[in-house]
Amino acid sequence: MAYTPVRSIVGKGLLFCSLLTLAALGGPPPATGIEPPSTPKADQLMSQTKPKIQQELRSKGFALGEPIFVRIFKLPGILELWMDKGRGFELFKSYRVCNYSGFLGPKINEGDWQSPEGFYSVSAEQMNPKSSYHLAFDVGYPNEFDMSKNRTGSLIMVHGDCQSVGCFAMTDGRIEEIYLLAHEALKNGQERFGVHIFPFPLTPLNLKKFAASPWIKFWQALEPGYTAFEQSKQVPEVSVHNGEYVVETPSHKLAMQHTFEQGR
Repeated sequence: MAYTPVRSIVGKGLLFCSLLTLAALGGPPPATGIEPPSTPKADQLMSQTKPKIQQELRSKGFALGEPIFVRIFKLPGILELWMDKGRGFELFKSYRVCNYSGFLGPKINEGDWQSPEGFYSVSAEQMNPKSSYHLAFDVGYPNEFDMSKNRTGSLIMVHGDCQSVGCFAMTDGRIEEIYLLAHEALKNGQERFGVHIFPFPLTPLNLKKFAASPWIKFWQALEPGYTAFEQSKQVPEVSVHNGEYVVETPSHKLAMQHTFEQGR
């Protein structure tokens, strides 16, 4: 696949994402199993979106309320929404990201106009039906890894209105669908859904293509999480040990269990 420079995707310019209407977050809050917040406006938007999305879900064998998983690729500027029917995640739909800012690489500092990269998750409290940018959810930056690197910033959203600095902005129609699917999954019992953000698909070919980047070691550290999902279609458990990501694949878990049982 040929990739265009990231600046050509930004296109519509760099504007601030919504900060004033949202409470500051110090990393992703703990999941509590509560129903996501809503407003009359959000309820109306979801009600209007529901018939169309339910028809599309049925045509592909999915159902509203099933667990979801989100992957974002800065290049080629795509948000993937995956759903789990009970046999592993399957791709429901790919949405074009309308606008985001910065270059390839992680977010480092507050105000650097950079979108993050890494492994994040969203619980009910991170859903924001009151966003000044139509509808939004906070991806959970900074996570434990970011904080271990003293990276600063907050309120990094996936939202509507196609305007952003540091956020991932969708058109209003696209965020209405994504928000509805996320809201219903959380309402139906999913405690939190993963949001994995990559610079591009972390294939060996692409990593070789960008080998001269100053961020290549960081991307190589993200690659096990990308590959684990590609191979298993299960969202891997990602933890942080000594300031580095550790990806627990099903085979890794099995090996650890076997070692534990042998030592009993």
